[in-house]
Amino acid sequence: MRTKKLGNSDLEITRVGFGAWAIGGDWQFGWGQQDDAQSKGAIHRALELGVNWIDTAAIYGLGHSEEVVARALAEWKGRRPYVFTKCGMIWDEKGEVGYSLRADSIRRECEASLKRLKTDVIDLYQIHWTADDLKETIEGWETLAKLQKEGKVRWIGVSNASIEEMETLEKLACITSLQPPYSLIRRDVESALLPWCVKENVGVIVYSPMGSGLLTGAMTRERIAALPKNDWRAKNEQFREPKLSVNLKRLERLQKVGARQGRPPGQIAVAWTLHHPAVTGAIVGARNAKQVEEIAAAGDIELTEQDMAEITG
Repeated sequence: MRTKKLGNSDLEITRVGFGAWAIGGDWQFGWGQQDDAQSKGAIHRALELGVNWIDTAAIYGLGHSEEVVARALAEWKGRRPYVFTKCGMIWDEKGEVGYSLRADSIRRECEASLKRLKTDVIDLYQIHWTADDLKETIEGWETLAKLQKEGKVRWIGVSNASIEEMETLEKLACITSLQPPYSLIRRDVESALLPWCVKENVGVIVYSPMGSGLLTGAMTRERIAALPKNDWRAKNEQFREPKLSVNLKRLERLQKVGARQGRPPGQIAVAWTLHHPAVTGAIVGARNAKQVEEIAAAGDIELTEQDMAEITG
């Protein structure tokens, strides 16, 4: 697989990375029940196909995703991939989700993630969501910088952050990466965030490039209507009218371009995000080996300007 350097780091990452949100299983913002054996199989298949990084978070499955990643890597005989995880979303004994970027909380999270991942160092540690209070975000970022100096994490980045927040944080410690949502469905980052990242040499790893399944062709109206209540998508506005019809029209354009190339629409959706010069890599979630095989090749697709214009509409 082709690789690209992530911002100011020494990490050469494949254009597609394995997203471990769904393998966290059933929790407040989960995707429903998940079989751990299939999760490990998905990770192994991704690595066999050349993917060299996994993106997870402490909150995914309330620690379960990180544990499954660790078990999969313990059984993997090849080269260990980079493991990226996140902090700032916490939970209590009842499983209720909260948020904290306070220094003591971040340190507890880091130690817990290192233990769950069974590693001495995290390759990329990211603030999952910035706080409403900028002072708290700064406190969290300064803590990540200290963890980096202490050797517990190699590189530090942010997810779901604004330009204004990053301009403040950049003065305190170098930002290696930004992780924003980006797809044919969500394009707001194109106007300012992505150009800023190019200018500041901040790597970009985008999440939900397939619109959380909407752009794969597998999500029919019938399947969407039948989503279980513990699947967060059942409550998401993008899966409901009037936005659903608009999104299905976007899917039709992806299908048309994909048909010419003999590619499924999900691959074209991911390749569309990778076409933007600011984007280093795309996080692609999978729940089994078959899904990995269907999408891993997206990183090697070269879309023409005609393709891009037809897809974008």
